[in-house]
Amino acid sequence: MSRPRCERCVRPQNHCLCHLIPSLPSRTRVLILQHPDEVAHALNTARLAALGLMNAELKVGEVFADLQQWLSSEYRACLLFPGEEAQELPLASVPKDDRPLLLVVPDGTWRKARKLLHLNPLLAELPRVCLPAGLQSRYRLRKAPGEGALATIEAITVALNLQEEPACFDELLRPFEALIEGQIAAMGEETFLRNHQKS
Repeated sequence: MSRPRCERCVRPQNHCLCHLIPSLPSRTRVLILQHPDEVAHALNTARLAALGLMNAELKVGEVFADLQQWLSSEYRACLLFPGEEAQELPLASVPKDDRPLLLVVPDGTWRKARKLLHLNPLLAELPRVCLPAGLQSRYRLRKAPGEGALATIEAITVALNLQEEPACFDELLRPFEALIEGQIAAMGEETFLRNHQKS
């Protein structure tokens, strides 16, 4: 029999994170497109990000037939995904266009995120934005697949901090950090130090 889960954060009720999830306003709208394989992931940071931002939405799937409708003309849509054409955040405002950004964020492994772009040509057509080089993930339990590889919630936090400075969105990371601390506690400090500390 499975353990009872919180309906909001979908964590086991005795590990509910809702008390740590903020409710942060932002001018930038965040649309997270989550690959179905990520839904059952132990961290599922995309869900935590969507819950913590008042102006965010999480959609799950591989093909998003309603994508055109979600790319509201009230916003300047861009895709948070690296590439040769990607502009580094923050984006300067465009003359005569004071619309806020709509940040579209694919959530999945790099391979799955690329698949989302392939299956949704409209995504690939969006202007791309990226984060500065040299960022390091706080997720100490996993070796990052490459430099600058962040969990989805980390990438969104950095993007919003850059785009909406001086506003700070670090509070969004509280449930993420609690998850990491919980995993370390579950495995035991000695096991963590032996297997995950840098030599």
